Amino acid sequence: MSKYYITTPIYYVNDVPHIGHAYTTIAADVLARYHRLKGEKVFFLTGTDEHGQKIADAAAKAGKKPKDFVDGLIPSFKDAWKLLNISYDHFIRTTDDHHQKAVLEIIKLCEKNGDIYLGEYEGLYCKGCERYYLERDLVDGKCPMHLTAPIHMKEESYFFKLGKYQDKLLEFYKANPGFLSPSYRAEEIINRVKEDLKDLSVSRTNLSWGIPFPVGTGHVTYVWFDALTNYISGIGWPQDMKKFNQLWPADCHLIAKDISWFHEVIWPAMLMSAGIELPKKVFVHGFLTVEGQKMSKSLGNFITPQELVGRFGVDPTRYFLLSYIPFGQDGDFSEAQLVTRVNGEIADAYGNLLSRVATLVEKNFQGQWPASGKFTELENDIEKAANELESQVDKSLAGLEFNKALEQILGFLRAVNKYMTETQPWKITDKDRLGTVLYTVLEGLRVGTNYLAPFIPATTENAAKQLGQKISLEHAKFDRDTKGVVKKGEVLQKKLEAKKQDSPFAKLNLRVAHVVTAAPHPDADKLLVLKINLGNEERTLCAGLKAFYKPEELVGKHIVVVSNLKPAKLRGIVSQGMLLAADKNGVVKVLEAPGAEPGAPVTLPGVKPNTQEITIDDVMAIKLTTRMKKTVFDGQQLVTPTGDVVVDIEDGATIR
Repeated sequence: MSKYYITTPIYYVNDVPHIGHAYTTIAADVLARYHRLKGEKVFFLTGTDEHGQKIADAAAKAGKKPKDFVDGLIPSFKDAWKLLNISYDHFIRTTDDHHQKAVLEIIKLCEKNGDIYLGEYEGLYCKGCERYYLERDLVDGKCPMHLTAPIHMKEESYFFKLGKYQDKLLEFYKANPGFLSPSYRAEEIINRVKEDLKDLSVSRTNLSWGIPFPVGTGHVTYVWFDALTNYISGIGWPQDMKKFNQLWPADCHLIAKDISWFHEVIWPAMLMSAGIELPKKVFVHGFLTVEGQKMSKSLGNFITPQELVGRFGVDPTRYFLLSYIPFGQDGDFSEAQLVTRVNGEIADAYGNLLSRVATLVEKNFQGQWPASGKFTELENDIEKAANELESQVDKSLAGLEFNKALEQILGFLRAVNKYMTETQPWKITDKDRLGTVLYTVLEGLRVGTNYLAPFIPATTENAAKQLGQKISLEHAKFDRDTKGVVKKGEVLQKKLEAKKQDSPFAKLNLRVAHVVTAAPHPDADKLLVLKINLGNEERTLCAGLKAFYKPEELVGKHIVVVSNLKPAKLRGIVSQGMLLAADKNGVVKVLEAPGAEPGAPVTLPGVKPNTQEITIDDVMAIKLTTRMKKTVFDGQQLVTPTGDVVVDIEDGATIR
């Protein structure tokens, strides 16, 4: 039996978990469930990182001892994972005795290999990251992750000879190109290792909450040398070597991009020093953001899993987090998109299909799966598409392309929906032909259910019961002899409702306009006069852009205008609308929608454009801004039917 060992990071417990933690953990759970359903021996490790200065500070603030403090937070993580139906095999804590013994052992092995020595460290230290930074790594003198100024520290420290492994790491990366994943993130790590790999401070003398360093006295183990060891201590090393040898090396460490250096450089160097085989892959995913910022406890902008599940349910939360955003990339969380996707994909393409076919089977075949009968080209196409899913989904999940795997599964289910619409079984009078059509739909649903099961386990379990089947990926291909009893049950997924839109943005009717001509206003020093095409009409606009654009620079651009603004006469010329531009520190740039047709609507998900005329005061009361060169309102990006609205200016600009 082949094995699959998957890990999440161990999460820092200075507060309760947020959906950034859930994002990684759900992804790991999908992989674990997928490989289990394929009949493999799976071990799924998650847990908590409980040492370090942040914990000591948080405990002191709460008036508790550090161990009592972390003990009180562990249930919040375990409860969150239970709520999200996370099927982990072991939950490790860095305060566990067996883990602490493993940390001491790996340090001793590194020392035995001549890689630990006593020295002195001086530098800029961020308590939030538990790490030192170089000046060049700071942003405006602040930690790039926590947006706080690091403190200057100087202390005696034991060092790990990280620099010794510079060439060995580069050789390993070259020989194992899948280790640094996704591949487009690899270059940054490789270049940093090539630059100048400095030795690593691995002990602290200025705190007491941690594992005592086993070399010398009065030192505490650096929190990352402690935390990284969980990946081997969690599967028995060094006490249960039989278990360890069955599971190691890890098939995949899932991490977020802010901790890639520790996992892709420090961790493999530690293992090289200790004489332990390296993991097969470290996969770095992006951040979930809220209003353009990483979800972070220290920034106070996180959403808890309980909040999401309370509003939308477990499986919709799981489904959305992995279907909406390509896993390696950053993405902004959107409740409106969650509602749209779940309603259109789980409720309609999947749930409604099951309900329709179950009704017809109960009516015409007393709930028994009908015989498959003679296949036509239509049935052969469904069978072929079903049997192609295995290689498609295998390939997508091997690359951790969760959204692509779901697109493939939903694409197949849409094909089954289309087949049912084309064959119209409710009109078929020939019993054999009716049986063949209904069998094909049932079998398509059985196959689709098997592949959806790792993503939405409770929903697919319900579907499998209604189909009279068991979920398994060992027997997931299309079969012409499946038997069972169909029992129509509860709706797989009730339609979700988006929040009612009381947003001031709903007053706007924004449209894309093509600039046909531009010229200086004859009687105003600051104004340009634009002729614009809105698709089905042409208008004249006056815009205060003369100091920022030459007229010819605007011609041909696809800009964004407020099309329902009451016309106003400006120095003798009637302006029929308002062009939108962003302003920051004296830099002004127009909003653009380069791929959109003239007249195309510019909207927020779930907000319908207003057709009533509004005033300039209405427009000025709506606070639009910029983030990552996109235009946002209340954390959501403005979009056209063909893409985002973009603007070449820094974050936080005012749009007017």
